[in-house]
Amino acid sequence: MKNSLIILFLCLTTVIFSQEKTSKDLEREAREDVREGNKLYNQLKFKEAEIAYKKGLSKNPNYPKAAYNLGNSIYQQDRFKEAVSQFELAEKTVKDKMSKAEAFHNMGNSFMKEKQYGKAVEAFKNALRNNSKDDETRYNLALAQELLKQQQQQNKNNKDKNKDKNNKDKNKDKKDKKEGDKNKKDDKNKDKDKGKDKKDNKGDKKKNKDNKENQDKQQKPRPNQLSPEQMKQLLEAMNNEENKTQKKLNAKKAKGRKIKQEKDW
Repeated sequence: MKNSLIILFLCLTTVIFSQEKTSKDLEREAREDVREGNKLYNQLKFKEAEIAYKKGLSKNPNYPKAAYNLGNSIYQQDRFKEAVSQFELAEKTVKDKMSKAEAFHNMGNSFMKEKQYGKAVEAFKNALRNNSKDDETRYNLALAQELLKQQQQQNKNNKDKNKDKNNKDKNKDKKDKKEGDKNKKDDKNKDKDKGKDKKDNKGDKKKNKDNKENQDKQQKPRPNQLSPEQMKQLLEAMNNEENKTQKKLNAKKAKGRKIKQEKDW
């Protein structure tokens, strides 16, 4: 039983020593990856440097230099949001104020690139809280505050502009609605007048038709009735015949009349 306990103790001791050795090896390999990344970064090979730093972090996740340098390599590739995450990780894992100030400073620069000036102001303030003598951070803070002021003013102007536009659109809608109602009313009145005119035209048309029929009846001769011209011609013919007849009668009277003779008394 005693021998068994000794063997078990030796096995556990071997495992512990093996784990410690492995952890140290990983930390050493992580440092080597970071050094390789720094070499590539200085050669402006930011993508290759990013890969090297990620290898170092995979072996030692709490390695602040790897996180900070990874953030810088990502920043140089214009992936500013991802860079912020790495600077935040570096700030949380480092203990000295100078390193924290550097992480906040680069975090502020990333926010500036994203035009998130409010967050940039807070990041630069945090950097100065950890290193109040950094003139570059102080300058960046003043710049971020000025840009934030301009952004807020621009947003206010845009808001007022949109408000004015909405009011104009609202007034225009009211005006269009009013004009539409007026036009609708006018169209209704026009339709009413049109119907009335149509009815009047129909009545006038009927009246004209009746007048025309009456006029036609007056002007048109009745059946077996002579026109005035024909009656005139007929009267002239009758007068001529009457004259001729009268002449004949007078001729007959003259022919049978006795000649007056003096009377013998």
